[in-house]
Amino acid sequence: MSDKFILRAITAVSILVFVLVLVLNRKLIPVTIPTPSYIYFFPKLNAIINGCCTVLLLLSLYFISRKNVLMHKRINILTFCLSALFLISYVVFHYFAPETKFGDINGDGVVSANEKLLTGNIRYIYYFVLITHIVLAAAVLPLILLSFFRGLKMQVGRHKKLVRWSYPVWLYVTTSGVIVYLMISPYYNF
Repeated sequence: MSDKFILRAITAVSILVFVLVLVLNRKLIPVTIPTPSYIYFFPKLNAIINGCCTVLLLLSLYFISRKNVLMHKRINILTFCLSALFLISYVVFHYFAPETKFGDINGDGVVSANEKLLTGNIRYIYYFVLITHIVLAAAVLPLILLSFFRGLKMQVGRHKKLVRWSYPVWLYVTTSGVIVYLMISPYYNF
């Protein structure tokens, strides 16, 4: 496969994933079946997956710094698979579950002035972490895919150039995913 083909495939996959997440997350396709009870476990599952991915990414860095390329590859493939599982779980949860609003203490779906006062400035921290998490999660997918391609083809120089950007962003996305869960979970009403 040529580089041109791979770049086109990565672009297509990245756009497709972005559009699917947007369509399903915003419920542009109406939910026509009752919400399965297990769906409400997904946020905790997603936080666990993200936490595992954070640890695995740190292990990957450790092994490559020790020149253990085989373990580095294996751990990154596992991390990628877990991230894909996270993405599926995330989309399914947000497709079925009602939106949870940060600071909605009484669970009525509206954050009143009093509730805003009670949550204070932590709301701004939450929204900063959430927005950067979402934007960077969307942006990092093509970088991860291209990094994988270069790494698996043993194009080490090109791989290293990409990983300088993709690794810290991916690490931030997995870590901030756990933080978002910890901050929003007190407001889940299910």
